[in-house]
Amino acid sequence: MLKRFYPARMAESPYVIDYDGLYNEGYRGIIFDIDNTLVEHGADASERAIKLISMLRDKGFEICLISNNSKERVERFNKDINVDFIYNANKPSSKSLIKAAGLMGTDIKNTVFIGDQIFTDVYGANRVGMLSCLVKPIGHDYQIQILIKRALEKIVLWHYGRYLKRTKKGTAKG
Repeated sequence: MLKRFYPARMAESPYVIDYDGLYNEGYRGIIFDIDNTLVEHGADASERAIKLISMLRDKGFEICLISNNSKERVERFNKDINVDFIYNANKPSSKSLIKAAGLMGTDIKNTVFIGDQIFTDVYGANRVGMLSCLVKPIGHDYQIQILIKRALEKIVLWHYGRYLKRTKKGTAKG
């Protein structure tokens, strides 16, 4: 049951992912969550985020931002990046992820979703068969619903770690 929440990949941050490797594997679209993935919650696009998106576009990736936040929030973040975006996405709804791939001209199989939350980002990507990549959150969470989710995520990640150990030993069933 918990496997639906397990990320396909994990990274310390979106800024250290091997994007050349993803491109060589055939991925052409990247969907990013914004808050606590690219910047701290509520922050405008940082110079680091702007450079990352620019570098990815230069490599040939299509980019889409997806957020459960408001249009104003996502537009403010996107003003210096200027990529496609979806706001009020209702993640983990599969509808928004499919729409994001469509906006980029990619499909589910050659698109990766990078985000910081298991129950919205990872689960949403996994539900549609998209590659999920979980990154550690940037900054601190202050909203009670996020703090509760983070506590539950620790339980999932503990089980995920055990699953990986068993799988490497060949004792776990796929």
